[in-house]
Amino acid sequence: MSAEGEKRPAFGHRSAEIVVAALFFLLGAIAVWDSVRLGARWADDGPQAGYFPFYIGLIVCAASAVNLALAWLSPRQKDRTFVEVGQLKLVLTVLVPAVIYVALVGWTGIYVASALYIVFFMRWLGRYPWWKVAAVSIGNSVVFFLIFEIWFKVPLPKGPLENLLGVG
Repeated sequence: MSAEGEKRPAFGHRSAEIVVAALFFLLGAIAVWDSVRLGARWADDGPQAGYFPFYIGLIVCAASAVNLALAWLSPRQKDRTFVEVGQLKLVLTVLVPAVIYVALVGWTGIYVASALYIVFFMRWLGRYPWWKVAAVSIGNSVVFFLIFEIWFKVPLPKGPLENLLGVG
């Protein structure tokens, strides 16, 4: 893609504000709904478990509704660029692998997922030679295994490889 294509706006401030306000409203609505499920009233012995989260959720919903309305009513001609295509690509270069890493932790365990994450970034973005990639990724997982599992006795999520090696 040309340098000019990288400079074109991906989306503006107005659309970013609308999306963020809507997401926060949804988060507040979830808090309100779950607080009602837990009990959001004042009981004989004091507040129920959902009392304070209920009101925090209401405040979040109200603030989000105000921000959503202000963003919706703002004039389009004053809409500045929030992020350009090239900038968004750089953010997604880090965000997408991080989301995949978090998803992999549940299936492969934290040590294997971390090694794969380091391999991906060192090789793809850093273009390091394979011997350095292997040394750092495997060494990092071994060191963190020793620190957390052996010395601090803090169990971290393990997957099939750790079970196969008998350390799971």
